[in-house]
Amino acid sequence: MSLSLTEKAANRVRHFLDKRGSGVGVRVGIKTSGCSGFSYTMDYVDEIGADDEVFESNGAKLIVERKYLVFLDGMQLDYVREGINEAFKFINPNAKSTCGCGESFNV
Repeated sequence: MSLSLTEKAANRVRHFLDKRGSGVGVRVGIKTSGCSGFSYTMDYVDEIGADDEVFESNGAKLIVERKYLVFLDGMQLDYVREGINEAFKFINPNAKSTCGCGESFNV
């Protein structure tokens, strides 16, 4: 099982945690939502729980509840700028399709 961050994503995560002033990393998860079935969630993590797996790359930590690993194994988190827009981008090999707006996926 593995998850990773690109250098750009790791830099952005560290920037947000520094600006916030606390936190050990970011939690990535999924929820039922959108037209394709699931959407990604992200939150700050202050404490790592007993059901969490921690993945570190490029100096930043991604925390995932074990129950979501089947959906997220192999995922890479990137940070992209397109014109005036910037956002985290989830590159998930388990996603079989995504909706037209890119907000949800199915496995």
